[in-house]
Amino acid sequence: MLNVVECAAAAVAPIKNGSTVMIGGFGVAGQPVELIDALIEEGATDLTVVNNNAGNGDVGLAKLISLGRVRKIICSFPRQADSHHFDAKYHAGEIELEAVPQGNLAERIRAAGAGIGAFFTPTGYGTPLAEGKEVRELGGKMQILELPITADFSLTKAVTADTAGNLVYRKTARNFGPIMAAAATHSIVQVSNVVQRGQLDPEVVVTPGIYVDTVVAIDSPAVGQA
Repeated sequence: MLNVVECAAAAVAPIKNGSTVMIGGFGVAGQPVELIDALIEEGATDLTVVNNNAGNGDVGLAKLISLGRVRKIICSFPRQADSHHFDAKYHAGEIELEAVPQGNLAERIRAAGAGIGAFFTPTGYGTPLAEGKEVRELGGKMQILELPITADFSLTKAVTADTAGNLVYRKTARNFGPIMAAAATHSIVQVSNVVQRGQLDPEVVVTPGIYVDTVVAIDSPAVGQA
């Protein structure tokens, strides 16, 4: 049953030390900054985080990393001009990195939500990313076996939810949100507004409410609107 809570702190309260947390967003687009800030305030540490990148600037995921709360990050794009907090932690040996090609990252998350046990892909074959993985020749190509990525929780962002948990996203802020909500044991979503069941056009619903556990409405999100 959907749990609609009044504040971000209540939404993230179940997240405990050592949890694996998927965090939506492609850079700042779709990043649930207010949920991350609430997670920081709640104090959970020793986290494994799954995200497309490793934080931007000094807010959101970057702030979580800067405070030493992330033990490991699984991502496709860990280094960019403003990922200085991750860079510092990584070079100091204070955070573990699992680099995953972006398409593989998305498919591994999607596979978890779809109940797929594993899949073969040519992406990464012949590189250090394939070390220790099963290799087969399929369709005339050498391919490596990739396993799904699951999580205890997902923190994602949509623009609107209804009281059944169905979600509508805003443009590119959609990115990893739908697959992360499906892949996590407990999905937590921040939205700009909540409407009554039946008010959303079914044709524009992206994430069905069956994948959503907790929703919190936040009137004025800080960043990540695009």
